[in-house]
Amino acid sequence: MRHLGVIVLAGMLPMQAMAEGAVIRLEAKRSQAAAAEAAAGWAERFDNVVTLPLPGGWTGIALGPLDRAEAEALLADLRAAREVPGDAFVSQPPASTVLQPVGVAPVGEPASAIVSETAVEPAPEAVAEAEPIAEPEAVAEAEPEPEPEAAPEPVLPEGRFIRLEAFETEAEAREALARWQAEFGDAWLWDLPDGWFALALGPLSPEVAEAWAPVLKTAEMIPSDAVVTGADSLGAPLVEAGAPDLPAPGAPEPLPPLEDVQRALRWAGHYTGAIDGKDGPMTQAAIRAEIATARRATDPGTAMRLLTEARAEWRDRMGLAELRDEATGLSVTAPLSALVFDRAERALSIYGPANDSGAALILFSQKGGQQELLDLAGLVTALGWVPSPERVIRQGHVHLRGENEAHRGEAEGRVRDGRAEGWVLIWPASDPETQTRIAAELSDSLDRFAPAAGEDAPAAPVTP
Repeated sequence: MRHLGVIVLAGMLPMQAMAEGAVIRLEAKRSQAAAAEAAAGWAERFDNVVTLPLPGGWTGIALGPLDRAEAEALLADLRAAREVPGDAFVSQPPASTVLQPVGVAPVGEPASAIVSETAVEPAPEAVAEAEPIAEPEAVAEAEPEPEPEAAPEPVLPEGRFIRLEAFETEAEAREALARWQAEFGDAWLWDLPDGWFALALGPLSPEVAEAWAPVLKTAEMIPSDAVVTGADSLGAPLVEAGAPDLPAPGAPEPLPPLEDVQRALRWAGHYTGAIDGKDGPMTQAAIRAEIATARRATDPGTAMRLLTEARAEWRDRMGLAELRDEATGLSVTAPLSALVFDRAERALSIYGPANDSGAALILFSQKGGQQELLDLAGLVTALGWVPSPERVIRQGHVHLRGENEAHRGEAEGRVRDGRAEGWVLIWPASDPETQTRIAAELSDSLDRFAPAAGEDAPAAPVTP
């Protein structure tokens, strides 16, 4: 038995009407044949089924037209009774939209019988009078007219898309498009069948899309409700783009030693914890961040190997080399082309900027333990080398990091063999990535190659 969303008598239905009021959108189909079949199925259950044209050549199936408040209330009842899809919604079509009642012929075509619970079988005389309307000659003359107007089916790209988010207005969608283009290099803008606008990445092979979507979600690089879908469900493309550079998943590789992984992740700027070789939440979060931002591989083992290789290539490009400082007896791997020795003062050996690099490096070493280490940390802060620092202090170790508009400062000190020793790096604030990477190199390479020179009159440093 059919349900009466709105009681519409067959004799009262117009042949074709412009949209006035709201409709309850049930679904949309790309082809007219599929839309007609779906609409006929809905018409077996409801009396007020209509079809309407949608952007991109799609056809919507709906109930209406209705008053907006009436439509909202009816939709709530139908959802509660599970009579309509869960994603059915109330829409207000433009006034110019033609609503075609299902079972009523469009203007210029033969009239069809409207089936309803109140329909009355027409008298034979009425049928006889109506027969000339459906004469073959008249139909033959009317058929060629729509053919030139029929728009060809759009050729959609093959492959899968990661649908990111949707907006009600095109202006909002285009604003978001700029953000996604900046993040992924390219993104598509689609005019959805329901009149909304969506952003998507693609086209990708199914295996690539399915492998990367959960990775990017977990790293919060894309919304948690992003979905993998085909172009046929996205409507019509408004802005076409290339696919993001996401490699296909390969055979998993073993994870390198966790201590090496932590060092590589610290160099990449993802890890700030202790280098302890322990598999904790900070390490796992850093691995996920590296996979999502570098996008070299979805497999952790492969991603960490590739990160290690990228670090080695970067060292070669930067020209890093060992710096041996006789005043402190310390050695570090540093960007020697950016530094020049300035002076040695008691426990400090100071290197200033070379070639307008804006960089500076201070090595420090003196006899003592935790208190001397804290005294050196206080000096570093007081001199403004590390402005407004964040401090991480534990027994035998101190780490400071801070920045202002001019520079980023970072310092690390430790107690070893009865001495408080470490380094301070000053780098231009405009280049945070390089600063992070050089700080990681200093931390990993700090070592003692000789006893410190005399405390009162340190010797000049010796560099390669």
